[in-house]
Amino acid sequence: MPTPSESVAAGAAVAVAGAAAVLTRWRRARLLHPTGRSFTAEVMIWGTPGPPTGVALLDEPGRHRATVRFSRGVPTPDGWPDVLGLAVRLHLADARAFDLLVSSSGAAPVLRNVPLPRRRFAGTYSTIMPFRAGTRRLWLAALADPDSPDLGRTLAEVAAATRADAPRLVLAVASAVGPWRPFGQVTLGGQLDARTDAALAFDPVRNLPAGLRAVGPLAWLREQTYRGSRRARGAVDQSGGSIGVTV
Repeated sequence: MPTPSESVAAGAAVAVAGAAAVLTRWRRARLLHPTGRSFTAEVMIWGTPGPPTGVALLDEPGRHRATVRFSRGVPTPDGWPDVLGLAVRLHLADARAFDLLVSSSGAAPVLRNVPLPRRRFAGTYSTIMPFRAGTRRLWLAALADPDSPDLGRTLAEVAAATRADAPRLVLAVASAVGPWRPFGQVTLGGQLDARTDAALAFDPVRNLPAGLRAVGPLAWLREQTYRGSRRARGAVDQSGGSIGVTV
């Protein structure tokens, strides 16, 4: 029999997921970051410099097929400041996935857990919420590659950049106060069609590699919100093999 605190927590989860579903139906699109464009990609993991994180996927070299989605949060009109989003799905072995969702933020320690509106798709994107690897708290990020073609201000300009070249972003990990430590690179490929983009359903809480856990109130809120939004738009839970075109 559940305890009173467990019953309250379960009721709160149902309420949040239900509210997210209602708002998604009203919006007739994703509740969060409804406007976006998706691309094929490749992720190259170099390995974590310095002390290992204890997460094999971050610490050991590897190469993975991926799906990437850029999005606008509110969304505001093109070129206006907005909380910009980047979702990176690494397609792992055994049809598993690692869904890394990051939002435009600052690079400094005091700003890496704060979503910050900006105009351009280049810049720092962080997970905002922390993860736990063993006893460590970690943040993950996608950083601008200074040698990569610029992604521009609009989703159309992002798509144009992928047609002209192969833009790149750098993946990095940090503690609450430490510097970003680059451990890999995302290279963008061709744009996916609108139907595939609409069907994508990321899960930043459950689709994680072994050894990494999402923690804190924001992780709980994200889990319930994403679940309600997926349910309302009829999107199924997805692992690495759920979208055939990207596998």
